[in-house]
Amino acid sequence: MSELSAISSTRVETLVRAALAVQTSGEGFFEITREVARFLDQVKARDGVVLLYLRHTSASLVIQENADPDVQTDLVTALERIVPADAGWVHDVEGPDDMPAHVKAMVNGVSLHVPVAGGKMELGTWQGIYVAEHRARPHRREVVLQFLGCCGE
Repeated sequence: MSELSAISSTRVETLVRAALAVQTSGEGFFEITREVARFLDQVKARDGVVLLYLRHTSASLVIQENADPDVQTDLVTALERIVPADAGWVHDVEGPDDMPAHVKAMVNGVSLHVPVAGGKMELGTWQGIYVAEHRARPHRREVVLQFLGCCGE
């Protein structure tokens, strides 16, 4: 049986938005946890939720383990096995890795929401926020950040 811990109510007083540019170096995972935490510090976030939205269709956002970099290596390998580049895709105008990148982005998703309490994201001990780049060449990706909640000292 599951157990529900104490529920608190927070009045949403603030909606703050920012854009985060992320330069990737090709296929892989690029951690942005610190940048999101810096955004929360800058807006003096207390309690609420931070929403992240990636404005692209060939990359994605994920929450994954950030303790062992081998996890990201294995995740890239797993995604390549699930969505191979040589699967006979019809769409190949932007290169052979473009259609597989779209499928990987669809599987992972392009938005996340993370609860914020006391100004800190309520991520698990080994969790980090990543832009997953699914294209072989470098790209500049844009993540829209929004905080909804209470701000102040």
